[in-house]
Amino acid sequence: MGAIREQIETVFRRDPAARSVLEIILCYPGFHAILLHRVAHRLYKKGWFTLARVISQISRAATGIEIHPGATIGRRCFIDHGMGVVIGETTEIGDDVLMYQGVTLGGTGKDTGKRHPTIGNGVVIGTGAKILGNIRVGDYVKVGAGSVVVHPVPDHSTVVGVPGRVVGEEDATEPLEHGNLPDPEGQAINELSHRVAQLESMVRALAEKMADEKISSER
Repeated sequence: MGAIREQIETVFRRDPAARSVLEIILCYPGFHAILLHRVAHRLYKKGWFTLARVISQISRAATGIEIHPGATIGRRCFIDHGMGVVIGETTEIGDDVLMYQGVTLGGTGKDTGKRHPTIGNGVVIGTGAKILGNIRVGDYVKVGAGSVVVHPVPDHSTVVGVPGRVVGEEDATEPLEHGNLPDPEGQAINELSHRVAQLESMVRALAEKMADEKISSER
């Protein structure tokens, strides 16, 4: 009961739309998926692999969230909305992690052993982000929506883009503002466009100068 109470409190803290305990119990797929995973993971650790997988598949059908029973998930994890979330077998997730819909914590091939990411404490993973391979995403990292992360990320960083790039350090107490995230690819394109415009201006000036010199020589 203590784990259920803590999970309900986590939903209230993370989601301002939550209005009552009954609403959370009946209407929050992320809440259901985490609790069912706790059961499946316990069975998996005891060697009841098939039964654990059956429970995880029931959870997947009911919630749209697929968590392999071998994955390790810390306390107070909250999956907001949750549809399309996939968490692989050897994934390790710390405490106080927030994930949005469409997140994938997956592998990069058919490697054996530890092949899924390790997520630190207090990490926020935006909508549709993909974190792939046996990499570590540090504590209090923020992963922007739609990012594809394939390299380790240091603590207290923000990572965005495809592939994901670290764009700076953030205050861990500040929420992830998806609309205000840096756009390194867009910035690079803008810088290139500005440079091209400068070069075009220089070429025009040089052409005009050469034309003037030619006219003067003909006279």
